[in-house]
Amino acid sequence: MAIQAQAVVTVRYTPSPLMRPSSNKTLAIMQPYLLPYLPYFQLISVVDVFVILDDVNFINRGWINRNLILLGSQPHRITLQLRGSSQNKLINEIRVGENALKMLETVRHAYVKAPNFPAVYPVIERALIQTERNLARYLRNTLEITCQSLAIDTPLLFSSDIKISAGSSGKQRILDICHRLGAGRYINPIGGQDLYDRRDFATAGIELFFLQGEPEPYRQYADPFQPCLSILDVMMFCTPADIQQRITQFRLA
Repeated sequence: MAIQAQAVVTVRYTPSPLMRPSSNKTLAIMQPYLLPYLPYFQLISVVDVFVILDDVNFINRGWINRNLILLGSQPHRITLQLRGSSQNKLINEIRVGENALKMLETVRHAYVKAPNFPAVYPVIERALIQTERNLARYLRNTLEITCQSLAIDTPLLFSSDIKISAGSSGKQRILDICHRLGAGRYINPIGGQDLYDRRDFATAGIELFFLQGEPEPYRQYADPFQPCLSILDVMMFCTPADIQQRITQFRLA
């Protein structure tokens, strides 16, 4: 099924061979987050290369080192401790603190009765308990471990390893990275619709699309469904086959 520039793909989207032509890569670029929610992994799964923005400024009180899990029937925030974090520092200049074991214990307490706990807990343990202290590399490790568990094999690259024009920023930096990696299509989360214009990308020879994740609710214990939690919540309650189906539940516009 070919992608049309102005079309909206069905919610249950299945990538076709036309999505990944050998001479025309599809790319996404995002900041790294701690065990992000399912649509983040939908984005990784649908592109040929996923670029992690590690050389941009850290955002205080953002989601780079935080996320939500289900604890006591309510969303509960977990936060990775950092050393020397500041909005004046790049993500790859910040160090990870020492509270990973405490976070892991919170996860264990929250999900010990979840149906998939025995299989998923070791994955989350490997993702959180690391010797890596650099924040960017730590988060890439967590993403790679989680992707492996979800059967997603998209390469994850650091933006700091890609040589682009000095001083390039914002939209121009996105375009420069696309050109550097030979990408002819760029997919951005739906929240970027106000930031990027298809005409600007088309002028640069890049097709622009926006991904809106629309996974269906799933059963979490016996309480009302709590949406937009960390991917680990999905993994704790959904079977691998169900997760594979949910990864395809999005709109691509």
